[in-house]
Amino acid sequence: MQKTIIASVLALTAASPALAETKLSLSHYLPAVHGIHTDFIEPWTKQVSECTGGEVTFEIFPGGTQKGNVAKQQEQVLAGVVDIAHGLSGIPRGRFNRTSLVEMPFLTRDAGAATHALWSLYNDGDLGDEYRGLKVLALHAHNGGLLHTNGKHVETMEDMAGLRIRTPSPPVSEMLTFLGATPQGLPPGEVYENLQRNVIDGTVFPWDPVKSFGLNEALTDHLDMGAYTVSFFFVMNQKKYDSLPENVQTCIDEASGDNLVPKFGDWWDNWDAIGREEAEEAGHTITVLSDEERDRWREALMPMTEKYLETMKSEGVEDATELYQKFQEKVAEVEQAAQ
Repeated sequence: MQKTIIASVLALTAASPALAETKLSLSHYLPAVHGIHTDFIEPWTKQVSECTGGEVTFEIFPGGTQKGNVAKQQEQVLAGVVDIAHGLSGIPRGRFNRTSLVEMPFLTRDAGAATHALWSLYNDGDLGDEYRGLKVLALHAHNGGLLHTNGKHVETMEDMAGLRIRTPSPPVSEMLTFLGATPQGLPPGEVYENLQRNVIDGTVFPWDPVKSFGLNEALTDHLDMGAYTVSFFFVMNQKKYDSLPENVQTCIDEASGDNLVPKFGDWWDNWDAIGREEAEEAGHTITVLSDEERDRWREALMPMTEKYLETMKSEGVEDATELYQKFQEKVAEVEQAAQ
């Protein structure tokens, strides 16, 4: 009799909702104080959890944790080490060549426009199979990046000569080279130390990571050039997604894609404002690239654009020129609508 009761209790326990809970792991490479974590990742996980009535919970691994390496976000998802990841498309290089064309110089300085272009071309199938094995939850980009330096004031192209500048991606590396600088590939989390040790003279970033990585402590000058953007992915292991109950898939879908992508433009504006305010309070020199100088940079970088497109063609993106034109057209849609 006692054995029957115990068996019945065990059966009921096994069928209880608590043990049916699904925990999903999510990693990204930014500090837990960054807006990506506080305004995007945490609310996203909360929305999915609430939508499923608590059936799904999340464990988040931000930068600085064992799964927060910027160079491993994509491979971790593909290998099932984590279920979901947010990562930087350009690190390591060579995985998202079609996506990288949104990072070409002077395409746009607006996160909303760049994000619209990325998401539109992905939905149209123009990014090919770069995300094979992945459920793409969102693609996005940041506002036009600035040049931040330590003890080096830059206003003209000539001021760039010989500067050792941290770079986030292949297109930005090419841009810096054509402008006379020496690009240095570094993960964002290593910039502070290398600035302090004078291994590099500066870095390119939008304002927000300058704040979240504490870089204003190691910087003195900022050039608002808005010459490039960088792209990001927010993806899930496709097999893991397919294994989930239909109601959970629906909740993930409702929190992602077309309902998520339009938020990034306003988010980046808010995050950048905080970083700039901190630099102003610290008494740093902030210079805006003049229209005349901007035209010089744009002209100087035209050969770089042509060279990069030819490189992409040699690496399998045979329609690189046409794809770049599509990015330009999608960006123009948003910029014209905003006028």
